[in-house]
Amino acid sequence: MVVVISGKETDLEGMSVRRLLPQRDCRSVGPFVFFDHMGPVSFEAGTGIDVPPHPHIGLATVTYLFDGKILHNDSLGNKLEITPGDLNWMTAGRGIVHSERETSDLRHSDHDLHGLQLWVALPEAEEECAPDFTHIRKEDLPVIHEAGLHMRLIAGEAFGHTAPVPVKSKLFYLDVHMDGGAQLVLPGENQEAALYIVEGGLRVDGVHHEAFSFIFIAPEEIPDIVAENHCRVMLLGGLPLGHRHIWWNFVSSRKDRIATAKDDWQNRQFDPVPGEDDVVPLPGRVSKVSPPPAS
Repeated sequence: MVVVISGKETDLEGMSVRRLLPQRDCRSVGPFVFFDHMGPVSFEAGTGIDVPPHPHIGLATVTYLFDGKILHNDSLGNKLEITPGDLNWMTAGRGIVHSERETSDLRHSDHDLHGLQLWVALPEAEEECAPDFTHIRKEDLPVIHEAGLHMRLIAGEAFGHTAPVPVKSKLFYLDVHMDGGAQLVLPGENQEAALYIVEGGLRVDGVHHEAFSFIFIAPEEIPDIVAENHCRVMLLGGLPLGHRHIWWNFVSSRKDRIATAKDDWQNRQFDPVPGEDDVVPLPGRVSKVSPPPAS
């Protein structure tokens, strides 16, 4: 089975965001349960990304940029700037809070932003693990060259290589540049997979697909994937983990766990981000956000 998804565009923080996962026809790909394509967007001086602290549970957030920079700050005390080609892998587990902003220097000048944010569900036995954060520089991610393919392995295992990020399930995630006429074979056996075309055009089993197409490929399929011209494709997949409930920023195999997370965020039971007092309120309870506890 091959399913093609065009995604839904929305405006977020003054930029266009295309949501590819979850969709009615494709809820997940392996352990990947969320896929947002941010931009590309050009911000004028004085504008840009400014997302206050917000919580996550039961997942790992995966941020990867093509252009621009994002300042990550979290409740574990990690604060750093994400640059193009770097991997930001934040494991929420039982709960973490982070903000996504920009440095003042960047915000005071014209600047661009373009990238992806994905969520990876955690195995049931790991959903309540301790939160963790891993940042891998572009230079430290494996690079693979094969017959017109130029690939960076962002996370997981593929084509005999393993990325240094500590994942908790079987998966792969790659940034693939294909020369015109190059053919791509999917990694792994019995794993779900998807292609997301960032630039250029592909033919999958002879059918043309343009940029921004998201193509799900079932484990039993062995498609013929050929680049029509120079093409940039994100390749992701792995072994599915079973159904997950998703509400706002919370992912869990249990509905009652999400209900608990709602109450915990409303009552400020999550650890705060150091130095940041503003927060994103719980949807539907905007006027009832409790003040931070007295120090």
